[in-house]
Amino acid sequence: MINDPAMLRHLVQQVAGILLERQHTLITAESCTGGGIGFVLTDLAGSSAWLEGGFITYTNAAKHQHLHVPVATVARYGAVSEPTARAMAEGALQSSQADYSLSVTGIAGPTGGSPAKPVGTVCFAWADRPGRIAAQTRLFTGSRAAVREQAIAHALTGLLRFIRATDAAAE
Repeated sequence: MINDPAMLRHLVQQVAGILLERQHTLITAESCTGGGIGFVLTDLAGSSAWLEGGFITYTNAAKHQHLHVPVATVARYGAVSEPTARAMAEGALQSSQADYSLSVTGIAGPTGGSPAKPVGTVCFAWADRPGRIAAQTRLFTGSRAAVREQAIAHALTGLLRFIRATDAAAE
């Protein structure tokens, strides 16, 4: 699945470093990546010092049951939307003791896309315990595996930016 393990390993080491430095923890909420983020994070020995855990909520029902994503949010915006990604990130924090969360929901393909949301559309959100939240949508190309790998890398890169933006805002 992972075409560039060195790049992902480097991202994970950066995430680990910044979380350990702050003595903070992370919780994940994944849909289209199906646990891929958790896999790359736990590949680093000692990850239990900064990774609380993760949710794989592939169905809408699981998003609602485990992350408390409002049914109305999914009905109005769709499972692949920034409002749903935000609700997933917030729900992961509410269901944990973690300081930060990241969420991913998207269409990895090869089917499931539409003109409005083509295959490769992935929505992300990052949240923290003080209540800051950010969301983005990206369109990735390639095979199902390629879309998922790009989503994993973007989620981790976005987390680093999100945490660093917290530092900048505090200064």
